[in-house]
Amino acid sequence: MDNPSDGQEPDEQTDPRLWKRDGWIARVIKNEDDDGWAVEMRRVGDAEPALVGPWTMGRDKKNPKPLDPSSFHTLVKTATEVLGRAEKAARSRLHRSVSCGDDRGRRFQVDLDIAPDEDDPHAMLTALDEATGERIRASRVSAGWKLTAATALKFAQTGHTGEDR
Repeated sequence: MDNPSDGQEPDEQTDPRLWKRDGWIARVIKNEDDDGWAVEMRRVGDAEPALVGPWTMGRDKKNPKPLDPSSFHTLVKTATEVLGRAEKAARSRLHRSVSCGDDRGRRFQVDLDIAPDEDDPHAMLTALDEATGERIRASRVSAGWKLTAATALKFAQTGHTGEDR
């Protein structure tokens, strides 16, 4: 049990195979693929680990090396980077943007933002005047709507999406 007089917060734990600190849990586990050990990192409250990787054997070559502050901080940094990349990839799957221009030199930015809604899959299409940043028009479209320079220009100029309503 944690002792409040040892300088740790009540929700912190620093056992050789389990560290809980700063919203993260590091757990050394038996590697199911071989005789070695692995470490999993998860944010407190997350169902799945953010990172699972090999863990170093101890000096006896049977048991895992104990977790320590330096290892824990490195694991937190790595897991944070992994989650950051995953979140960026998810955002890029849900947001697309195209710049286009008409024959009069007017430039538009058209954004497609997909709503991650299983019950009502759709996207919002928005056209902006690049010179002023002013929103020209917006429309709800299907989640599978194809954003290309040609479809973006047509939408920015006319408001037509090519979808029947």
